[in-house]
Amino acid sequence: MKIALIGATGGIGSRVLDEALRRGHTVTATSRDPANKLPARTGMTAKAGDTADVAATTALLRGHDAAVVSVKWNEADIHQVLDAIRKSGVKRCLFVIGAGSLIRKDGRTHFEHMAEKGIQPPTSKPAALAFDEMKKATDLDWTAISPAASIQPGDRTAKFRLGLDHLVEDARGESRISREDFAVAILDELEKPRHVRRRFTAAY
Repeated sequence: MKIALIGATGGIGSRVLDEALRRGHTVTATSRDPANKLPARTGMTAKAGDTADVAATTALLRGHDAAVVSVKWNEADIHQVLDAIRKSGVKRCLFVIGAGSLIRKDGRTHFEHMAEKGIQPPTSKPAALAFDEMKKATDLDWTAISPAASIQPGDRTAKFRLGLDHLVEDARGESRISREDFAVAILDELEKPRHVRRRFTAAY
């Protein structure tokens, strides 16, 4: 596939780039500062990108089979991103949206649990609002993916469980996944779509 990756130098985006290239896909990787952060790699084309520039993002996306968007939703406007995707003609798009809007066993969102503990990540609420806008996009083959409650650098095992709108926890009540395995889940979905126009999550 020819994949456009917006946010290729982030903690998750960089692993998506690694996984996509590992599988032999061609990737247009974007960053605000690609010269310093995206060294040359076989199969990758590095380009400067800023989702606030809709015209430039549209041009960057055009001609790709799919787009993966892994950005900080407190810094990016979902309306501008969706506008660029629509204008580019790319139908298949996958958005990383964070774990905050996932539902826990008591029916509350993970965001509500964190807020109760005095933890309010700056991207959590904006990501949930962005997800609300994605769900209105009936003209795109979109998928949203949320990680586990804890996502850290780690091993690529390719062994994890999938869920939908509920947080996936293990027997001890922990919810975690490595960034490397989260990228595996993203590429699996791109290669064999199972969650078109819905959200899914991955965790151990």
